[in-house]
Amino acid sequence: MRADVHQVADGTYLVHGSNTNWVILAEGDAVTLVDTGYPGDREQLLASLAQVGSSPEAVAAVLITHAHNDHLGSAEYLRATYGTPVYLHEAEVPHARREFLHQVSVGAVLRNSWRPGVLPWVVHALRSGGTTHNPVTAPEPFPETGALDLPGRPVPVHTPGHTDGHCAYHLPGTGVLVSGDALVSGHPTSRVDGPQLLPDMFHHERPRAVASLDVLAELEDELLLPGHGPVHRGSVKDAAHRARERAL
Repeated sequence: MRADVHQVADGTYLVHGSNTNWVILAEGDAVTLVDTGYPGDREQLLASLAQVGSSPEAVAAVLITHAHNDHLGSAEYLRATYGTPVYLHEAEVPHARREFLHQVSVGAVLRNSWRPGVLPWVVHALRSGGTTHNPVTAPEPFPETGALDLPGRPVPVHTPGHTDGHCAYHLPGTGVLVSGDALVSGHPTSRVDGPQLLPDMFHHERPRAVASLDVLAELEDELLLPGHGPVHRGSVKDAAHRARERAL
C-alpha cells in the first residue's frame, strides 16, 4: 500500500491518512513522527516511512499533538514493538494513558447527526478504530523545554482547548507549523475550506481553542501542516486570524 506523502520542505513530509494527517521530519534515515493517524491507518503509516527512505526502527520519537485515537493510532504499537519514546505535553500524558477522555460524546454526535458529513464521518471513525480503547502504556512528557533534540528540532507550542494538553509544533528552521487540531484547513464534517477551527462539538473547551489561535498568530511561519485538510501555504498569522474571525 502506498501512502499519500507530500514533501513540503527539505526533510519535511505531510502524509494524508484516512481523514487525518501525520508529519514526518527526516534527517538521513532517522525521523521524528508527529502523530500516527487512526489505528486502522497502520499500513499507510508504515508505508509512508518506507516512501521517505526510513523505517519504524529509525523513528527517534513519536510526538503527539493530542491523544485522540485519530492521532494516537499506532503510537503504542511503535513504543511496544520498537521501543520508540512517545512524547506529549505533560497535561496530555494522563489523557494518552486513558485516565480520562476529552473527546466528542455520543450525545453530541447524535445532536449533530443532521449536519452534512457527520454520519459518513462517524461510519469511517468506527471502521478505523476511532472508538477503540487504545492507550499508550508509558507516554512521556517532553524531555526538555524549547527545541527538542530530534530530527527537525521541533518546538512544542501549547495550544489548549481542543484538549487540555494539545500542542502544535513549530519548526523555526523551515518556517513550518504542525498545528494538529488547533488550526485545520478542512474536515469531513466542515462545509468550508481553508483555515478554520474544527466544528464546535469536537473541542473540550471551545473558548480556550479560540484563544489558542492568538498563540499561533504570534508565529512567523509560512507553511501550515494541519491535522486535517491540505497543506496551507502563506502566513500562519493570517491563517490564525482568519480562523478566529470564522469562529466568532
